[in-house]
Amino acid sequence: MSLKINSFDNSELKKSESHIIVEIIQYVPNAVLSRTIIKKTTGNITASSFDAGEELAERTSPFDSYVQIIDGTAEVFIDEIKHNLKLGDGIIIPAHCTHSFNANVQFKMISTTIKNGYEN
Repeated sequence: MSLKINSFDNSELKKSESHIIVEIIQYVPNAVLSRTIIKKTTGNITASSFDAGEELAERTSPFDSYVQIIDGTAEVFIDEIKHNLKLGDGIIIPAHCTHSFNANVQFKMISTTIKNGYEN
C-alpha cells in the first residue's frame, strides 16, 4: 500500500525576488503538492505538482481559472470533455464547470483564479 500525500503550502513566495517557476515546487512520489504564489481576496495563483498516476477529483468552482502546464503533460477534463495539455499549453476553466486533472505522467501547472467581478 502506497502512502498518499496531498499537501498545500499556503505561504506566499517572497516578493521582489526572482525565481524559476518550474523549481518552486518539487515532485513527491504518490503525491499532489500545491504551493501558493500569491493569495488575495480577489484571486490567487498556485503552483501544483502531480506524480504519475495521481489525480485531482472532479470539482466545480464559482470562478474562472486559467491553468498552464509548466512541466510534463496533463489530462484535463472540463464538463467531461478531455483536453490533453503539454508543456506551455494553457486553458481557461469556466466558472461553474466540473473539472478534474489526471497525471498519466508527472506534471506541474500554474493555476490562476480570478474572483473579482463575480456575484456571490
